[in-house]
Amino acid sequence: MIRQFSSFIEHNRLIGKTERILLAVSGGVDSVVMAHLFHKAGYNSGLAHCNFGLREKESEGDEEFSRKLAEKLNIPFFVRRFATKAYASLNKISVQMAARVLRYEWFEEVRLREKFDFIATAHHLDDQIETFLINMLRGTGISGLHGILPLQDRIIRPMMFAYGKEIAAYAMKNRISFREDSSNREDKYIRNKIRLKIIPLLEEINPEFRKTITSEIGRIRQWEQVGRKEIERKSMEVLSHQQDRLLIDLRTLRKTDPAGLYAWEILSVYGFSSSVVSDILASPAANSGKTFISQEFTAVKDRETLIIRKHHKAGAVRVKWISKTTRHISNPLPLKFTVLENSEQSSIPEGKKFASLDFDKLEFPLELRKWAGGDRFHPFGLRGIKKVSDLLIDEKVSLPDKENIFVLCSSGNIAWVIGHRIDQRFRITSVTKKIFRISLEA
Repeated sequence: MIRQFSSFIEHNRLIGKTERILLAVSGGVDSVVMAHLFHKAGYNSGLAHCNFGLREKESEGDEEFSRKLAEKLNIPFFVRRFATKAYASLNKISVQMAARVLRYEWFEEVRLREKFDFIATAHHLDDQIETFLINMLRGTGISGLHGILPLQDRIIRPMMFAYGKEIAAYAMKNRISFREDSSNREDKYIRNKIRLKIIPLLEEINPEFRKTITSEIGRIRQWEQVGRKEIERKSMEVLSHQQDRLLIDLRTLRKTDPAGLYAWEILSVYGFSSSVVSDILASPAANSGKTFISQEFTAVKDRETLIIRKHHKAGAVRVKWISKTTRHISNPLPLKFTVLENSEQSSIPEGKKFASLDFDKLEFPLELRKWAGGDRFHPFGLRGIKKVSDLLIDEKVSLPDKENIFVLCSSGNIAWVIGHRIDQRFRITSVTKKIFRISLEA
């Protein structure tokens, strides 16, 4: 197996002999054999173990076993204990997903801190088959059917040349001890159900099922490479970036054939389900303002443009009080405040990112907040009172951009619709003594 292991690493160009590898070791047979193979092949490695605290004494035993393994192999040992159930509850995700998020975040933290080049996990060909079947059941498109990749960012999977039975046989032949995970025998998780029930049934139908499906996954991966080039070509026609958002030309996208496939491959990257992608394509052009939500992104229709951006972070400041002595804030907007003498007016730059107000007409503290539906003000340069909403329409502000419009208020009166217009009542005149200068630094 050591020959296959080294050959697989070399063939897939996973790592070089001089690079440092952080081994993710649970104590189970797969990761323990991987650790022995790395040691035998002469790589510079360290061992990282996660204690998720989900199996009480078993978890403690796994940690102690992993510690002793690192000592036996004479390599650095890193361990972290997690409050996995509490994290899952707090973030409203499954315990299995919580464990995945926690371990990969911590592995990367250790990799960077301890200056390792790559993280190695012990995924093998059976894991690939199980992942393929899970993704097929859930519906993930071709990108979910290419199996587990041997190299992904800074994570390598050097055991992807072997099946689980081959790894176990190697451990037995070489008298390598390991820990048994009792949860692997439970069928309450989808992966275990597939491993314990579905795959044995498929092997009854086709005794060579594992080899057959592994071969098919390889072909799918090759077809994906061909298809990905076409998707990238089409993406160049329909996608554009604007600051922190992505714009998709729906009119052009609908003209592609097959539109559904292109739309799915482009939008699924942002977590939108197949049903949501269908709704986006079917939504009429006049249906501006319609919103579509995925776990991390929001998509808003603005006529024939779909605008995608990440959700706002929870806890972001939406109201801020500005005193006479405030000189700079970063949240919710990056603003700089300066008090100038009127004689310095000629040196003041102009533009929508700047506002010059009569300091003595303002009543402090000023209130910085998001605009509201009933807001009205006296726009400088225009006659009479105008709704902020009407001003934004006149200036052709898109629906998603409207959500990020703020107003600066003095005693309840709007002094500046930030990035657009000041209020006539707070303008600079010939009798102005001091200027309150505001700069939007975004």
